[in-house]
Amino acid sequence: MKDPALNGSLQIPSLKPKPADISGVENLIRTMLKKHKTPFMLIRKSVLEKQFTRFTKAFPEVTPYYAIKANPHPKIVKTFAELGASFDVASAAEMKSVLKHDVAPSRIIFANTIKSKEDLITARRRGVKLMTFDNEAELYKIAENFPKAHVICRIKVANRGSVVQLSLKFGAEPDQAFYLLRKAKSLGLVPKGVSFHVGSQSTNVENYLQALELTANIFREARENDMPLKIVDIGGGFPIQHFENEIGINFERMAAQIRKQMKALFSKQTEFIAEPGRFFAGPAGILVTQVIGRAFRDNQNFYYLNDGVYQDFSGMVFDHCKYEFKTLRRGPKYKSTLAGPTCDSLDILSNGEELPELYAGDVVYAKSIGAYSSASAVSNFNGFEPAKIILV
Repeated sequence: MKDPALNGSLQIPSLKPKPADISGVENLIRTMLKKHKTPFMLIRKSVLEKQFTRFTKAFPEVTPYYAIKANPHPKIVKTFAELGASFDVASAAEMKSVLKHDVAPSRIIFANTIKSKEDLITARRRGVKLMTFDNEAELYKIAENFPKAHVICRIKVANRGSVVQLSLKFGAEPDQAFYLLRKAKSLGLVPKGVSFHVGSQSTNVENYLQALELTANIFREARENDMPLKIVDIGGGFPIQHFENEIGINFERMAAQIRKQMKALFSKQTEFIAEPGRFFAGPAGILVTQVIGRAFRDNQNFYYLNDGVYQDFSGMVFDHCKYEFKTLRRGPKYKSTLAGPTCDSLDILSNGEELPELYAGDVVYAKSIGAYSSASAVSNFNGFEPAKIILV
């Protein structure tokens, strides 16, 4: 079959699916294709607001600190700032990007357990007092560069069932937490509480429940030694659906179990905070790409897209994420491979996808890709730029 678009420039396919086949998402994509070149990522503000509302409704006693590493685009930060969110930053650069939106320093946690001297000085000058740590050497560094900083000890907890393991690199042993907090006090710092992270895209609620038990034991030991703590940071890791028919993910059910444990183990005076990143930004994103070439390899169709793992599908490498690929074209489906545009053979997105016959210019898109995608994209590898982000 002749490819109608191989001889000319990339064209928007003139498809006329039946009204029953046109979803709101596909209508939006078609509208944006008339205004923007691919690849582009649509961030739906209504979904950002929906996720924020879902979280605050499920966790009314927990203050959410949006982890901007998930997607630091200024319009996303501005949206959450206007909604009243607080923010989790990992560097002075992230801190400054949040402060630009008139966010009070008291609404920021410097949640990187290892911080440079320069970044600590920036935090001191900007008044960002609250920060995490997980080792004694870090305490000496904080005390030297930010006297009287408010510190939270991050502990190592189980990450079973989480897609991304985060206790491999961070977290003090729970039985060392009280000693470290007491050390912080002796150095002139203000010990505030305990934090943990059960791993990203965690579907195992037991990780949270066990972590809360460990934290309650530390709070009890501190209280018995006249050093009462105030803050419990339950971290992030809250899961989202990447596939429409995905099972085993029920955020509201998880939240109810976590809240029950919180109420059973801690006093009403305890202040709870969390660091959702993926949960806030992920569902809002739709990445729109187009086929730039095709071949027949290994007995299946092989389609090359104008976005790949070095760009906005970077989460497939760094976040171990999988996405559901969809097209605007209808028809019988065949076993297919999707690859990115670069000259690197690592840049293969999926083997064995069931897709209709595609041609140059046809659209392939992925939903729920707003987090850990554009944020970790490489700029200009092989000359290919990441997708333009469009808030709609």
